[in-house]
Amino acid sequence: MKKKEFHTFLKQFRFNDKSIATKQEELVISGKKFPVFINEFWTAKQRQANSIHEVSYRACFKPQLPRFFVELFTSEGDIVYDPFNGRGTTTVEAALLNRNIIANDVNPLSLIFTRPRISVPSIIEIEARLNEVSLRKNLKAEIELSMFYEKNTLAEIVSLRNYLKQRLLEKKEDDIDRWIRMVATNRLTGHSNGFFSVYTLPPNQAVTAERQIKINVANKQEPEYRDVKKLILRKSKALMRDVKIEKTETISALYLNCDAAETKKIKSGSVSLTVTSPPFLDVVQYAADNWLRCWFNDIDMRQVEQKITMSKTVEEWSSKMQKVFNELYRITAPNGVVAFEVGEVRNGKIKLEEAVLPLGLNTGFDCEAIVINAQEFTKTANIWGVSNNSSGTNSNRIVVFRK
Repeated sequence: MKKKEFHTFLKQFRFNDKSIATKQEELVISGKKFPVFINEFWTAKQRQANSIHEVSYRACFKPQLPRFFVELFTSEGDIVYDPFNGRGTTTVEAALLNRNIIANDVNPLSLIFTRPRISVPSIIEIEARLNEVSLRKNLKAEIELSMFYEKNTLAEIVSLRNYLKQRLLEKKEDDIDRWIRMVATNRLTGHSNGFFSVYTLPPNQAVTAERQIKINVANKQEPEYRDVKKLILRKSKALMRDVKIEKTETISALYLNCDAAETKKIKSGSVSLTVTSPPFLDVVQYAADNWLRCWFNDIDMRQVEQKITMSKTVEEWSSKMQKVFNELYRITAPNGVVAFEVGEVRNGKIKLEEAVLPLGLNTGFDCEAIVINAQEFTKTANIWGVSNNSSGTNSNRIVVFRK
Protein backbone atom coordinates (compact mmCIF):
# COMPACT_ATOMS: atom_id res chain seq x y z
CA MET A 1 0.00 0.00 0.00
CA LYS A 2 1.47 3.33 -1.10
CA LYS A 3 1.52 6.47 1.03
CA LYS A 4 -1.49 8.12 -0.62
CA GLU A 5 -3.52 4.92 -0.41
CA PHE A 6 -2.51 4.50 3.23
CA HIS A 7 -3.69 8.00 4.11
CA THR A 8 -6.99 7.48 2.27
CA PHE A 9 -7.49 4.17 4.08
CA LEU A 10 -6.90 5.82 7.47
CA LYS A 11 -9.20 8.76 6.68
CA GLN A 12 -12.05 6.50 5.56
CA PHE A 13 -11.54 3.78 8.16
CA ARG A 14 -14.59 2.27 9.87
CA PHE A 15 -14.71 -1.08 11.64
CA ASN A 16 -18.50 -0.93 11.90
CA ASP A 17 -21.44 1.34 11.10
CA LYS A 18 -21.41 2.90 14.57
CA SER A 19 -17.73 3.85 14.62
CA ILE A 20 -16.82 7.50 14.38
CA ALA A 21 -14.79 9.27 11.74
CA THR A 22 -11.02 9.43 11.85
CA LYS A 23 -9.71 12.56 13.47
CA GLN A 24 -6.82 14.29 11.71
CA GLU A 25 -4.17 16.46 13.29
CA GLU A 26 -0.59 17.51 12.64
CA LEU A 27 2.54 17.13 14.67
CA VAL A 28 5.07 19.90 14.05
CA ILE A 29 8.73 19.14 14.70
CA SER A 30 11.54 21.48 13.64
CA GLY A 31 9.11 23.40 11.47
CA LYS A 32 7.99 20.31 9.55
CA LYS A 33 4.42 19.01 9.64
CA PHE A 34 3.61 15.32 9.95
CA PRO A 35 0.07 13.91 9.55
CA VAL A 36 -1.61 12.32 12.57
CA PHE A 37 -4.59 9.99 12.22
CA ILE A 38 -6.64 9.14 15.32
CA ASN A 39 -9.30 6.45 15.50
CA GLU A 40 -10.06 3.09 17.02
CA PHE A 41 -8.25 1.25 14.23
CA TRP A 42 -8.01 -2.06 16.08
CA THR A 43 -9.86 -3.42 19.05
CA ALA A 44 -10.86 -6.74 20.57
CA LYS A 45 -14.42 -5.88 19.43
CA GLN A 46 -13.34 -6.28 15.80
CA ARG A 47 -11.61 -9.64 16.00
CA GLN A 48 -10.87 -11.96 18.89
CA ALA A 49 -7.16 -12.71 19.11
CA ASN A 50 -5.99 -16.28 18.60
CA SER A 51 -5.71 -18.29 21.82
CA ILE A 52 -2.03 -19.00 21.09
CA HIS A 53 -1.28 -15.44 22.29
CA GLU A 54 -2.47 -16.11 25.84
CA VAL A 55 1.00 -16.05 27.37
CA SER A 56 1.63 -13.41 30.03
CA TYR A 57 4.59 -11.06 29.61
CA ARG A 58 5.28 -7.60 30.98
CA ALA A 59 4.59 -4.58 28.76
CA CYS A 60 3.20 -6.29 25.66
CA PHE A 61 0.72 -4.93 23.12
CA LYS A 62 -2.40 -6.61 21.78
CA PRO A 63 -2.14 -8.91 18.72
CA GLN A 64 -4.60 -6.71 16.82
CA LEU A 65 -1.90 -4.03 16.58
CA PRO A 66 0.65 -5.97 14.48
CA ARG A 67 -2.14 -7.66 12.50
CA PHE A 68 -3.34 -4.22 11.36
CA PHE A 69 0.04 -3.43 9.79
CA VAL A 70 0.86 -6.95 8.58
CA GLU A 71 -2.37 -7.09 6.58
CA LEU A 72 -1.85 -3.58 5.17
CA PHE A 73 1.78 -3.76 4.15
CA THR A 74 2.73 -7.39 3.50
CA SER A 75 1.76 -10.48 1.54
CA GLU A 76 2.19 -14.16 2.36
CA GLY A 77 5.87 -15.09 2.31
CA ASP A 78 7.14 -11.60 3.17
CA ILE A 79 9.43 -11.21 6.19
CA VAL A 80 8.05 -9.53 9.31
CA TYR A 81 10.51 -8.55 12.04
CA ASP A 82 10.48 -7.44 15.66
CA PRO A 83 13.83 -6.26 17.11
CA PHE A 84 12.34 -6.03 20.63
CA ASN A 85 10.38 -9.24 20.44
CA GLY A 86 9.09 -9.50 24.03
CA ARG A 87 6.58 -12.33 24.29
CA GLY A 88 6.49 -12.55 20.48
CA THR A 89 3.17 -10.89 19.70
CA THR A 90 4.29 -9.49 16.35
CA THR A 91 6.09 -12.60 15.16
CA VAL A 92 3.43 -15.06 16.28
CA GLU A 93 0.65 -13.01 14.69
CA ALA A 94 2.66 -12.69 11.47
CA ALA A 95 3.22 -16.46 11.41
CA LEU A 96 -0.53 -17.01 11.82
CA LEU A 97 -0.91 -14.92 8.67
CA ASN A 98 1.65 -17.08 6.82
CA ARG A 99 4.43 -14.52 6.86
CA ASN A 100 8.04 -15.47 7.43
CA ILE A 101 9.39 -14.06 10.66
CA ILE A 102 12.51 -12.81 12.40
CA ALA A 103 12.38 -12.48 16.19
CA ASN A 104 15.13 -10.75 18.17
CA ASP A 105 15.50 -9.83 21.82
CA VAL A 106 18.48 -9.50 24.16
CA ASN A 107 16.44 -11.28 26.82
CA PRO A 108 16.61 -15.06 26.15
CA LEU A 109 13.20 -15.46 27.83
CA SER A 110 11.69 -13.82 24.77
CA LEU A 111 12.64 -16.68 22.48
CA ILE A 112 11.59 -19.23 25.12
CA PHE A 113 8.09 -17.76 24.83
CA THR A 114 8.11 -17.27 21.05
CA ARG A 115 9.71 -20.22 19.28
CA PRO A 116 7.36 -22.94 20.63
CA ARG A 117 4.32 -21.02 19.38
CA ILE A 118 5.72 -20.93 15.85
CA SER A 119 6.41 -24.69 15.77
CA VAL A 120 3.51 -26.10 17.75
CA PRO A 121 3.57 -29.79 18.72
CA SER A 122 0.39 -31.81 19.15
CA ILE A 123 -1.34 -32.43 22.47
CA ILE A 124 -0.66 -36.15 22.00
CA GLU A 125 3.07 -35.46 21.64
CA ILE A 126 3.11 -33.19 24.70
CA GLU A 127 1.24 -35.68 26.87
CA ALA A 128 3.50 -38.53 25.78
CA ARG A 129 6.62 -36.51 26.58
CA LEU A 130 5.32 -35.47 29.99
CA ASN A 131 4.69 -39.13 30.78
CA GLU A 132 8.33 -39.85 29.99
CA VAL A 133 9.60 -37.22 32.45
CA SER A 134 10.27 -38.60 35.94
CA LEU A 135 9.21 -36.14 38.65
CA ARG A 136 11.13 -37.09 41.77
CA LYS A 137 9.98 -36.49 45.34
CA ASN A 138 11.90 -34.61 48.04
CA LEU A 139 13.96 -32.54 45.60
CA LYS A 140 14.71 -29.00 46.76
CA ALA A 141 15.71 -25.87 44.92
CA GLU A 142 19.05 -24.20 45.60
CA ILE A 143 17.14 -21.05 46.61
CA GLU A 144 14.33 -20.72 49.14
CA LEU A 145 10.97 -20.91 47.38
CA SER A 146 8.70 -22.38 50.06
CA MET A 147 6.73 -19.14 50.20
CA PHE A 148 5.58 -19.80 46.63
CA TYR A 149 5.26 -23.59 46.39
CA GLU A 150 4.13 -26.59 48.42
CA LYS A 151 7.08 -28.95 48.91
CA ASN A 152 5.85 -31.69 46.53
CA THR A 153 4.99 -29.13 43.88
CA LEU A 154 8.45 -27.62 44.22
CA ALA A 155 10.03 -31.07 43.91
CA GLU A 156 8.14 -31.56 40.62
CA ILE A 157 9.22 -28.13 39.35
CA VAL A 158 12.87 -28.84 40.20
CA SER A 159 12.63 -32.27 38.53
CA LEU A 160 11.25 -30.72 35.36
CA ARG A 161 13.88 -27.98 35.48
CA ASN A 162 16.64 -30.59 35.76
CA TYR A 163 15.18 -32.61 32.87
CA LEU A 164 14.99 -29.58 30.57
CA LYS A 165 18.49 -28.46 31.53
CA GLN A 166 19.89 -31.91 30.72
CA ARG A 167 18.09 -32.07 27.37
CA LEU A 168 19.61 -28.71 26.45
CA LEU A 169 23.12 -29.74 27.54
CA GLU A 170 22.87 -32.94 25.49
CA LYS A 171 21.55 -30.93 22.51
CA LYS A 172 18.45 -33.10 22.45
CA GLU A 173 15.91 -30.35 23.11
CA ASP A 174 13.18 -30.43 20.46
CA ASP A 175 9.90 -28.62 19.74
CA ILE A 176 8.07 -30.69 22.37
CA ASP A 177 10.62 -29.89 25.10
CA ARG A 178 10.57 -26.21 24.13
CA TRP A 179 6.78 -26.16 24.36
CA ILE A 180 6.82 -27.75 27.83
CA ARG A 181 9.50 -25.27 28.92
CA MET A 182 7.42 -22.32 27.70
CA VAL A 183 4.22 -23.43 29.40
CA ALA A 184 5.96 -24.33 32.66
CA THR A 185 7.71 -20.94 32.67
CA ASN A 186 4.35 -19.28 32.15
CA ARG A 187 2.74 -21.27 34.99
CA LEU A 188 5.34 -20.50 37.68
CA THR A 189 3.38 -17.80 39.49
CA GLY A 190 -0.12 -16.40 39.22
CA HIS A 191 -3.39 -15.59 40.89
CA SER A 192 -5.42 -18.80 40.39
CA ASN A 193 -5.17 -22.55 40.94
CA GLY A 194 -4.12 -22.84 37.30
CA PHE A 195 -0.60 -21.85 38.35
CA PHE A 196 2.02 -23.80 40.28
CA SER A 197 2.22 -21.18 43.04
CA VAL A 198 0.02 -20.02 45.86
CA TYR A 199 -1.91 -16.81 45.12
CA THR A 200 0.46 -14.01 44.16
CA LEU A 201 0.56 -10.98 41.86
CA PRO A 202 -0.49 -11.32 38.18
CA PRO A 203 1.50 -13.79 36.09
CA ASN A 204 3.50 -11.28 34.05
CA GLN A 205 6.00 -10.76 36.86
CA ALA A 206 7.24 -12.35 40.09
CA VAL A 207 7.35 -10.52 43.40
CA THR A 208 10.31 -10.94 45.72
CA ALA A 209 10.37 -13.78 48.24
CA GLU A 210 10.04 -11.24 51.05
CA ARG A 211 7.00 -9.66 49.41
CA GLN A 212 5.37 -13.09 48.88
CA ILE A 213 5.74 -13.90 52.58
CA LYS A 214 3.79 -10.72 53.39
CA ILE A 215 1.11 -11.64 50.82
CA ASN A 216 0.73 -15.06 52.43
CA VAL A 217 0.35 -13.52 55.89
CA ALA A 218 -2.15 -10.92 54.67
CA ASN A 219 -4.25 -13.55 52.89
CA LYS A 220 -3.81 -16.17 55.63
CA GLN A 221 -2.69 -18.65 53.00
CA GLU A 222 -0.19 -21.44 52.60
CA PRO A 223 0.96 -23.04 49.33
CA GLU A 224 -1.14 -26.06 48.32
CA TYR A 225 -0.10 -28.97 46.14
CA ARG A 226 -0.37 -28.38 42.39
CA ASP A 227 0.01 -31.17 39.83
CA VAL A 228 2.68 -29.77 37.51
CA LYS A 229 2.09 -32.15 34.58
CA LYS A 230 -1.67 -31.72 34.78
CA LEU A 231 -1.45 -27.93 34.75
CA ILE A 232 0.99 -27.91 31.82
CA LEU A 233 -1.39 -30.09 29.82
CA ARG A 234 -4.40 -27.95 30.75
CA LYS A 235 -2.67 -24.72 29.68
CA SER A 236 -1.42 -26.37 26.49
CA LYS A 237 -4.97 -27.27 25.48
CA ALA A 238 -6.11 -23.70 26.21
CA LEU A 239 -3.33 -22.20 24.09
CA MET A 240 -4.12 -24.52 21.19
CA ARG A 241 -7.86 -23.88 21.30
CA ASP A 242 -7.79 -21.76 18.11
CA VAL A 243 -4.79 -23.37 16.41
CA LYS A 244 -6.02 -25.12 13.27
CA ILE A 245 -2.67 -26.34 11.94
CA GLU A 246 -0.42 -27.95 14.55
CA LYS A 247 2.75 -27.70 12.48
CA THR A 248 3.74 -24.44 10.75
CA GLU A 249 6.54 -26.03 8.72
CA THR A 250 6.01 -23.67 5.78
CA ILE A 251 7.02 -20.66 7.89
CA SER A 252 10.66 -19.56 7.67
CA ALA A 253 11.79 -18.35 11.11
CA LEU A 254 15.02 -16.79 12.38
CA TYR A 255 15.50 -16.38 16.13
CA LEU A 256 18.14 -13.96 17.40
CA ASN A 257 19.32 -13.11 20.90
CA CYS A 258 21.43 -10.00 20.31
CA ASP A 259 21.57 -6.21 20.39
CA ALA A 260 18.93 -4.78 18.04
CA ALA A 261 21.61 -2.39 16.70
CA GLU A 262 23.83 -5.30 15.62
CA THR A 263 21.84 -7.95 13.76
CA LYS A 264 24.46 -9.18 11.32
CA LYS A 265 22.56 -12.40 10.57
CA ILE A 266 19.74 -10.42 8.93
CA LYS A 267 20.36 -9.81 5.24
CA SER A 268 20.38 -6.23 4.00
CA GLY A 269 17.13 -5.17 2.33
CA SER A 270 15.28 -8.34 3.30
CA VAL A 271 12.61 -7.21 5.77
CA SER A 272 9.26 -6.06 4.40
CA LEU A 273 7.79 -4.89 7.70
CA THR A 274 8.99 -4.21 11.21
CA VAL A 275 6.42 -3.83 13.99
CA THR A 276 7.91 -3.21 17.39
CA SER A 277 7.73 -1.46 20.74
CA PRO A 278 11.09 -0.66 22.37
CA PRO A 279 11.95 -0.51 26.08
CA PHE A 280 10.74 2.84 27.41
CA LEU A 281 13.40 4.56 29.50
CA ASP A 282 13.50 3.00 32.98
CA VAL A 283 9.77 2.40 33.36
CA VAL A 284 9.81 -1.42 33.44
CA GLN A 285 12.37 -3.53 35.28
CA TYR A 286 12.29 -6.47 32.87
CA ALA A 287 15.00 -8.61 34.49
CA ALA A 288 13.88 -8.02 38.07
CA ASP A 289 10.29 -8.88 37.18
CA ASN A 290 11.44 -12.15 35.63
CA TRP A 291 13.83 -13.38 38.33
CA LEU A 292 11.87 -16.59 38.95
CA ARG A 293 11.51 -17.33 35.25
CA CYS A 294 15.25 -16.80 34.87
CA TRP A 295 15.94 -19.23 37.71
CA PHE A 296 13.76 -21.94 36.16
CA ASN A 297 15.53 -21.58 32.81
CA ASP A 298 19.02 -21.31 34.31
CA ILE A 299 19.49 -17.77 32.97
CA ASP A 300 21.84 -15.30 34.69
CA MET A 301 19.49 -12.41 35.42
CA ARG A 302 22.37 -9.99 36.06
CA GLN A 303 23.81 -10.55 32.59
CA VAL A 304 20.41 -10.03 31.01
CA GLU A 305 19.85 -6.82 32.96
CA GLN A 306 23.12 -5.37 31.69
CA LYS A 307 22.07 -5.88 28.08
CA ILE A 308 18.53 -4.47 28.26
CA THR A 309 18.16 -0.83 27.22
CA MET A 310 17.27 1.05 30.39
CA SER A 311 17.81 4.80 30.01
CA LYS A 312 16.94 7.51 32.49
CA THR A 313 16.87 10.39 30.01
CA VAL A 314 15.34 10.90 26.57
CA GLU A 315 18.76 11.92 25.25
CA GLU A 316 20.38 8.67 26.38
CA TRP A 317 17.44 6.62 25.09
CA SER A 318 17.50 8.43 21.72
CA SER A 319 21.23 7.83 21.33
CA LYS A 320 20.70 4.08 21.70
CA MET A 321 17.62 4.04 19.48
CA GLN A 322 19.46 5.93 16.73
CA LYS A 323 21.78 2.95 16.34
CA VAL A 324 18.76 0.66 16.15
CA PHE A 325 17.22 2.81 13.42
CA ASN A 326 20.48 2.75 11.46
CA GLU A 327 20.31 -1.05 11.51
CA LEU A 328 16.60 -1.08 10.66
CA TYR A 329 17.31 1.02 7.59
CA ARG A 330 19.98 -1.44 6.46
CA ILE A 331 17.76 -4.53 6.71
CA THR A 332 14.52 -2.95 5.44
CA ALA A 333 13.58 -3.74 1.85
CA PRO A 334 12.97 -0.90 -0.64
CA ASN A 335 9.44 0.41 0.02
CA GLY A 336 9.48 -1.53 3.30
CA VAL A 337 7.75 -0.18 6.39
CA VAL A 338 8.66 0.26 10.05
CA ALA A 339 5.78 0.68 12.53
CA PHE A 340 7.42 1.92 15.73
CA GLU A 341 5.04 1.90 18.70
CA VAL A 342 5.76 4.38 21.48
CA GLY A 343 3.75 5.54 24.45
CA GLU A 344 3.38 8.34 26.91
CA VAL A 345 6.05 8.05 29.56
CA ARG A 346 5.88 9.42 33.10
CA ASN A 347 2.21 10.41 32.93
CA GLY A 348 2.46 12.12 29.56
CA LYS A 349 5.31 14.43 30.45
CA ILE A 350 7.48 12.67 27.89
CA LYS A 351 6.15 11.88 24.41
CA LEU A 352 8.58 9.57 22.70
CA GLU A 353 7.00 9.98 19.26
CA GLU A 354 8.60 13.43 19.21
CA ALA A 355 11.98 11.82 19.85
CA VAL A 356 11.46 8.89 17.47
CA LEU A 357 10.53 10.95 14.40
CA PRO A 358 13.96 12.59 13.98
CA LEU A 359 15.71 9.25 14.53
CA GLY A 360 13.94 7.65 11.61
CA LEU A 361 14.42 10.68 9.38
CA ASN A 362 18.14 10.82 10.20
CA THR A 363 18.65 7.34 8.73
CA GLY A 364 16.84 8.12 5.48
CA PHE A 365 13.34 6.86 6.26
CA ASP A 366 10.30 8.92 5.25
CA CYS A 367 7.58 9.39 7.86
CA GLU A 368 4.31 8.13 6.39
CA ALA A 369 2.14 9.14 9.33
CA ILE A 370 1.59 8.91 13.04
CA VAL A 371 -1.22 6.51 13.78
CA ILE A 372 -2.97 6.72 17.12
CA ASN A 373 -5.28 3.91 18.05
CA ALA A 374 -7.39 5.50 20.75
CA GLN A 375 -10.39 3.96 22.41
CA GLU A 376 -13.01 6.60 23.23
CA PHE A 377 -10.59 9.34 22.24
CA THR A 378 -13.45 11.87 21.77
CA LYS A 379 -13.79 12.05 25.56
CA THR A 380 -10.41 13.78 25.65
CA ALA A 381 -10.18 17.38 24.58
CA ASN A 382 -6.53 17.08 23.56
CA ILE A 383 -5.26 13.64 22.58
CA TRP A 384 -1.68 14.88 22.87
CA GLY A 385 -2.17 16.40 26.30
CA VAL A 386 -1.06 15.26 29.71
CA SER A 387 -4.73 14.93 30.67
CA ASN A 388 -5.06 12.07 28.18
CA ASN A 389 -4.81 9.17 30.63
CA SER A 390 -6.83 10.87 33.34
CA SER A 391 -9.68 11.24 30.89
CA GLY A 392 -9.86 7.50 30.34
CA THR A 393 -8.43 7.26 26.86
CA ASN A 394 -6.36 4.16 26.18
CA SER A 395 -4.06 4.73 23.22
CA ASN A 396 -1.26 3.25 21.16
CA ARG A 397 0.97 5.69 19.27
CA ILE A 398 2.76 4.34 16.22
CA VAL A 399 5.18 6.29 14.06
CA VAL A 400 5.09 4.74 10.59
CA PHE A 401 8.21 5.03 8.43
CA ARG A 402 8.87 3.89 4.88
CA LYS A 403 12.18 3.27 3.09
